[in-house]
Amino acid sequence: LLLLPPAPAEGDAEIINGVYGDSIRQVLKEVALASQSSTDAAILEIALACPHLLMKPSRNFDRYQKTQSVVAQIYRLVCTLAAKDTINVEDRDGVDVRVILVGWDGQSSSNPSPTRFVPTIQDLAASSRQWQYAFGVENEAGEAMVRAFVTAKSSVKQTNAASGWRETGRTPESGSGGRLPCVAVGGTFDHLHIGHKLLLTLTVFAVLDDEADSDADRSVIIGITGDELLKNKKYAEHLESWHDRQRAVLDFVAATFSFDRPDQPPPSSTEVSREGPNGHAIDTKFSNGLYLRCVEIGDPFGPTITEAEIDALIISAETRAGGKAVNDKRLEQGWKALEVLEVDVLDTEEATTSQSGGPTSTDDFAGKISSTEIRRK
Repeated sequence: LLLLPPAPAEGDAEIINGVYGDSIRQVLKEVALASQSSTDAAILEIALACPHLLMKPSRNFDRYQKTQSVVAQIYRLVCTLAAKDTINVEDRDGVDVRVILVGWDGQSSSNPSPTRFVPTIQDLAASSRQWQYAFGVENEAGEAMVRAFVTAKSSVKQTNAASGWRETGRTPESGSGGRLPCVAVGGTFDHLHIGHKLLLTLTVFAVLDDEADSDADRSVIIGITGDELLKNKKYAEHLESWHDRQRAVLDFVAATFSFDRPDQPPPSSTEVSREGPNGHAIDTKFSNGLYLRCVEIGDPFGPTITEAEIDALIISAETRAGGKAVNDKRLEQGWKALEVLEVDVLDTEEATTSQSGGPTSTDDFAGKISSTEIRRK
């Protein structure tokens, strides 16, 4: 676990690197060494303190852009530093890096969260996770965050009062007395990499950034391309199966947004098969009231044109045309257009120039991370 204190308010890539770079680089090296002695990837969870998440949104997606920017900057910095030191963060054979949003203001160890979906320092401390090591940033803010975590950890009692999170015991049909806020995303999600992680993190965050009652349950639909649609992909023989890709997506969402205490039940999943398009799915319920539906899709539109009650669609900046096509189709059907929210493409160019302004050895990292390149290797 690496605890990162709040980022500078107007931090560009150079400032972010100056604040976090040395700490991230050092910890990446430590974790990479550990991964060499294991058949599985070593996991590095980066708890990123975000004071703005302690405030309730005044309107839907009010905090989205700020959150998207800082998470993208952290993942971009991880990619840049890993490339410089030849550390594999691209797939499960190396270091599995996960950025976790944490509601913390940089001072107290007991900030209350306005929603049960964004963990606080107390939630990290009270969770059932067993981190082998915990690291902090060597500056005043970093030391304050470490102290807050240690204080929270020492005061944890394994009771329901130890955390502000509550098990709702509700179902999508009966829990909220009405329609759940719902956000969707689609993709192949083959050999889950950092670009996918950014996309998934912001998809789940977007549905939490709804001005609905903070006690309302939330629903996320993740369309995962079916095997049949991928048979003509490059290096198709190395594609993961739909079920393997779905499992990787579920594991990542659970790792970044579900911090159950030992006395709480683990997420429960149900596989469903219905007639018609998008009928095959795996539905997962988390104890904090988040519902995740992983749908097998066989066309470019997926559930966005078969489920009217979706509120927003998350896309990468390079797939704007796809977002427009979805909304055109929905309007043809007499449905409301979706709010379309973007995530950055993790181009490392801005963070990989030398002091003289020339290119560095990380230029061959590729302009963006690619599942095709991972399969090729």
